[in-house]
Amino acid sequence: MSERTAEFEEKDLPLKDDVHLLGALVGDVIRDQGGDELFDRVEAARRAAIARREASDDAATALDTPLDHLLDALEPATAELLVRSYLAYFRVVNLAEAVHRIRRRRDYLRERQPQAGSLLATLHALRGAGLDRGAARTLFDHLVFEPVFTAHPTEATRRVLLEKELEIAKVLVQRLAPERTPPEERAALERIRTEITIAWQTEEQPGVRPTVRDEMEHVLYHVTEVLYRIVPPLYEDLEEAFDEVFGSTDVESDRPIRGLLRCASWVGGDMDGNPYVSSETMRETLHEHRRQVLGCYRRDLETLARELSQSASRVTLAPALAERLDEYGQMLPDVLRRQPERQRDMPYRTLLRLIAQRVELTREPRPENRHLVYPDAAALRHDLELVLDSLARNRGTHAGLFGMRRLLRRLDTFGFHLATLDLRQDAQAHREVVGTVLGDDRWADRRAAGRTRRLLELLPTVEPRAPQADDAATPAGAAVRRALDVFRAVAEVQSSGFGRHAIGPYIISMTEGVDDILTVLLLARWAGLGDRENGEETAGTMPPVPLDIAPLFETVGDLEAAPAILDELFSLPLYRRHLEHRGRRQMVMIGYSDSNKDGGLAAARWALHQGQEEIAAVCARHDVELTLFHGRGGTVSRGGGKTRSAVLAAPRGTVDGRLRVTEQGEVIHEKYGLRGIALRELEQTLGAVALATAAPTPDDAREPAWREAMDDLAAESRRVYRALVYEHPDFYSYFRHATPIDVIERMMIGSRPASRRARTGLANLRAIPWVFSWTQSRHILPGWYGLGSGLARAIEHHGRDTVAAMVTDWPFLSALVGDAEMVLAKADLGIAARYAVLADELTGADGAPVGQSLFAQIRTEHDRTVELLLELQGTPRLLERDPALRRSIRLRNPYVDPMSWLQIDLLRRWRAAGRPEGELFDALLATVHGIAQGLHNTG
Repeated sequence: MSERTAEFEEKDLPLKDDVHLLGALVGDVIRDQGGDELFDRVEAARRAAIARREASDDAATALDTPLDHLLDALEPATAELLVRSYLAYFRVVNLAEAVHRIRRRRDYLRERQPQAGSLLATLHALRGAGLDRGAARTLFDHLVFEPVFTAHPTEATRRVLLEKELEIAKVLVQRLAPERTPPEERAALERIRTEITIAWQTEEQPGVRPTVRDEMEHVLYHVTEVLYRIVPPLYEDLEEAFDEVFGSTDVESDRPIRGLLRCASWVGGDMDGNPYVSSETMRETLHEHRRQVLGCYRRDLETLARELSQSASRVTLAPALAERLDEYGQMLPDVLRRQPERQRDMPYRTLLRLIAQRVELTREPRPENRHLVYPDAAALRHDLELVLDSLARNRGTHAGLFGMRRLLRRLDTFGFHLATLDLRQDAQAHREVVGTVLGDDRWADRRAAGRTRRLLELLPTVEPRAPQADDAATPAGAAVRRALDVFRAVAEVQSSGFGRHAIGPYIISMTEGVDDILTVLLLARWAGLGDRENGEETAGTMPPVPLDIAPLFETVGDLEAAPAILDELFSLPLYRRHLEHRGRRQMVMIGYSDSNKDGGLAAARWALHQGQEEIAAVCARHDVELTLFHGRGGTVSRGGGKTRSAVLAAPRGTVDGRLRVTEQGEVIHEKYGLRGIALRELEQTLGAVALATAAPTPDDAREPAWREAMDDLAAESRRVYRALVYEHPDFYSYFRHATPIDVIERMMIGSRPASRRARTGLANLRAIPWVFSWTQSRHILPGWYGLGSGLARAIEHHGRDTVAAMVTDWPFLSALVGDAEMVLAKADLGIAARYAVLADELTGADGAPVGQSLFAQIRTEHDRTVELLLELQGTPRLLERDPALRRSIRLRNPYVDPMSWLQIDLLRRWRAAGRPEGELFDALLATVHGIAQGLHNTG
């Protein structure tokens, strides 16, 4: 297909072969399903798009091109077929690239060479930094990476199609094996062709908006089918790397590293702006988590039972295991009766089947069997350790110990909860509930200091009961009941054996003051969460609330205010007592999406960097252990980009062995869709956390001058960004016309509304549809606008050499510039100009067409940014230092570009017709999905 437009190094030639093979299969499917006429039109548009890319700048930005003649005024059904054709290609190219990453990792392993970012490379670096084996093990003993899967509506691909992609990927991975026979190869290709064809015949967009349960199933699929499977290999790779770097030893064989990975989710607990999430969805979600993970354990136990067929006449059992076998035989006699007579002398098999049955009873408890369920994960672990210990002591090291250790790794990671459920709600919603309970209609509008004083008076004396205003007969009373039921559900979960990691922090969106944190404590106490009967409280003090509370600072202004808010909070005796009961640990969440939307990329990243430093300093002064929770989205504009670079560029001392970060939208499938890719992602992230903790970038004498220059860069960047986005009188109209925001708002891709707090306007539009819209129109404006002006101001005030040194030598600015460069490489201002024409029907305040006027300003900043990035990095073109990403973009452009042409034409026609449902809208939806797939970005 289009691999000739991309550049392949020798090591990547197998990828070229795969792209060619899979592209040919897609072509065959298009001919078979759509006919020769469709195939010829697809090819003609592809060739025209390539010709445009290879033409002069003037030709590439012209508004009358061969693509116009090929694609304008097509019937909606024809347009949709074209998009489906391109989508089929994107799917196989995405898979080919993912499998090539797995192939390259295998190449390094075969050659016993440390791949960049691998655990082996990390341990070599740590040894080079002066750590010995003991110090490195201590470091990893305290390391924790916690990906938090969120329900944001950015995944534009149905799960059924993701499953088909995984089937194709499995075949591609199997083809990596040498010495395949021709019949095996033919069968493999036929399997791939079948999956491509069935995907072609499957609707891209579900006919209804996904429910919270749909989102939960999407997340749990990746946790149970991918992460659950790769946890043991992750630890095994680490142990092998330790032996290779530091030499093998038996001293620590009884003390394995544990706790490197925890999984968490917002799905079912994120109430912010989502009326479909409640205490009931919390309960349903947690019970489904428990069912899923116990089902995984039962399957593993049954597999192990089939494997461990040792006979009692040939092995010796540990006495404790023999006793447990007798005990369980009496507890579960039906299991013994069902076991064939010839297998009853197989003690390990018998006990593992008994354990599996007890796990199943725990998974689906019934009243008559309550006494048989496992009370918690520790009880199951005790049984598994009996088996492992007996094997270890009785010549079973190579007769089942490996599989038992793998199961224990999984149990230690996922417990009985599978994934921690975080809770989140908007601070304004809390204020309204408290105002209702107190009978104060003006509560939410009062000064924060006044609310804080009143809360401090209430908290020590409040009784754990539902207040009188908790009356569901009125909307306000129903909101009170809804809020308090969440905390009641937390109390139920904490007393029911899910484990201490089942419930995560309670996150307060849009935190603006100390009162917002105290409000959550008050609501928890009103709901009865906490225990006055533990004998520790005295009169006039607040009982402990067994819940971590995490303020979320989202906008630039919130980030600047965060250190003062935390300092005031930690100075309160009441909150200090709360922290004592929480191990003096405080989680603070920082938001990348709204801060970027508020101030642009450069200003947001600098505010986040400084905010992290100052938050860490406040926590250190108050002797509080800090965990920073990074609310990153999928795109650069929402904090996305390369996780490893971001961790290594974090302020010194802010990582400290812990990384908690949201994983959203298409990023979940991109990172955790295939086991080999997920394993690589985890080792890169854990390696970065280890290096940032134990071997951070040394202090640079130039940094004070760099920080001063960055202050100027960020301030000018923010001024220019806000002058366009928030202050230009015609900008919002331009946004509504020059992007497909009106299509995206009607897409069935998430369970929450597009706007926050049920209001309209730019300020209340969520960051996801904001970024998604600009990506679709190829501006990708939030990922770069203002940066060029900021760089120019820094050069003017501090000198070109200083700014060039910052870009190359300062990890913070280097990472920022690298992310912006990636966005600019995906943007296409020639295509964006065509979207801008859609806004020319409007006349601006200056009397000129809005499209022409605004786009000229946008293009000027774009050109300035690209020119300065190339100049400061000393490179002739974007992504010169990242050939793999440059090649990936070039592979897709000949298919993305025609879809942009189609989308512009369909938008014009759809809007002129009054934005109806029907064929035009369906074809538009197809282009949105196609462009998202092609650019690897939604929101």
